[in-house]
Amino acid sequence: MERDTVQDRAAQETDCTQDTMSKSAVKISSDLLSNPLCEQDPSFLEMVMAFDTAMKRMDSFNQEKVNQIQKTVIEPLKKFSSVFPSLNMAVKRREQTLQDYKRLQSKVEKYEEKERTGPVLAKLHQAREELRPVKEDFEAKNKQLLEEMPKFYSSRIDYFKPSFESLVRAQVVYYTEMHKIFGDLTAQIDRPGLSDEQRERENEAKLSELRALSIVADD
Repeated sequence: MERDTVQDRAAQETDCTQDTMSKSAVKISSDLLSNPLCEQDPSFLEMVMAFDTAMKRMDSFNQEKVNQIQKTVIEPLKKFSSVFPSLNMAVKRREQTLQDYKRLQSKVEKYEEKERTGPVLAKLHQAREELRPVKEDFEAKNKQLLEEMPKFYSSRIDYFKPSFESLVRAQVVYYTEMHKIFGDLTAQIDRPGLSDEQRERENEAKLSELRALSIVADD
């Protein structure tokens, strides 16, 4: 049960992290679009608009994935966990019946060890009559647990497998779409043939020009 709780919590935390990142990306693109800087450079504005569209698409697919995981993974795990209180109660009832059984069995054994006088035999008969239904009740409860507990334990994997498959499938669909979205975005805003090293040198050159301005020169 604890393991299922951990899996449930891990899935929720993963979805929460990705959802937060998705919302943050949309916020960044929205802030960029509202920045006057974009209006001054049509080519940069076009790039930011492409970025904003991509972030909104990402957020939409992320929400679909979160909803899918909620429906096919988290909710089934919660339903599975809801079985445990009943299971624990069945174990407690069996334990209580066992204690009653032991108590009455001890009472019978005590009278069996005494001298077989009339009063003792009467009490022994009464103790055996009290023991009989309790013994039958314990044996029934014990047999049920011995038969059903292994079935319950072995069925946990079969129960979880569809949820696990759905989790993997949701992630595959999501990241496939992400690859497509960012591939399209790269094609829109990237300058072909320009390496990361070239971009770095270009940035350094622009930064050097800014540093050369008198208004940023050191006193």
